[in-house]
Amino acid sequence: MSFPAPHVMLVVFNRPKALNSMTSPGQYELESLFSWYDSEPSLRCAIITGAGRAFCAGMDLKEWNQLNARHARGEIEQQPMMPRSGFGALSRRHGKKPVIGAINGLAFGGGMEIVANLDLVIAAKGALFGLPEAKRGVVAMAGSLPRLARTIGRPRATELALTGKSITATEAKEWSLINTITEDAAADCTMLERPVVKAALELAASIVNNSPDSVIISRAGIVAGYEDGSAENASRLLSENWESALNDGENLHEGVQAFAEKRAPQWVDSKL
Repeated sequence: MSFPAPHVMLVVFNRPKALNSMTSPGQYELESLFSWYDSEPSLRCAIITGAGRAFCAGMDLKEWNQLNARHARGEIEQQPMMPRSGFGALSRRHGKKPVIGAINGLAFGGGMEIVANLDLVIAAKGALFGLPEAKRGVVAMAGSLPRLARTIGRPRATELALTGKSITATEAKEWSLINTITEDAAADCTMLERPVVKAALELAASIVNNSPDSVIISRAGIVAGYEDGSAENASRLLSENWESALNDGENLHEGVQAFAEKRAPQWVDSKL
């Protein structure tokens, strides 16, 4: 984790030899991290990416196999492999603030489940996306299946889940799974020099330059409509839950006053 720009948190999945597959303890650590991110007023946008040639190849199957064997021997009780917020603490996360994916390589299994629930996704040209669970006798149950059905449509979601095929970044963009494609990084490129991370930082800058209150509430409206399915119900809930807080906040008044005075607004950290 680092803070490469004002108000921005960068999280790097850093198990490159294991293609950034995730252990169960690591996922609970990420849940604590993103809970802190949502509650830290100075942070307004987060970016996630992976070290090495993968974004995330899913669950650490070796650890999973060991846990299954220990449970079968009665050595441990069966415990949830992931937190309530889903795989990597992101695949079922609602949260309060946006998370941008800088997908640098393979996004398989749980990695794809994370992608399906991110707010914005930028991918390197060589990135690959897929749900190979059926090839291993398991199922993508961390939230991606119903979300992908909404995002890319039932036929394409079914094709991914039932065949286990992978798709390229170009196909993912055509399917409206990602926003933008960048060039791949050179082999000797540092993390911050990677084109996909640089593009994510530029996008994050355009977000943090806006009112943090407006960003939080606008995102809440989009998430509500996406999850609930009813545009009218989501609009009602957005107004009921957030309108007073927005109107009472400093940033709305600052934005209007700055416009009237023809100057750049000076936002304060959100108190929402």
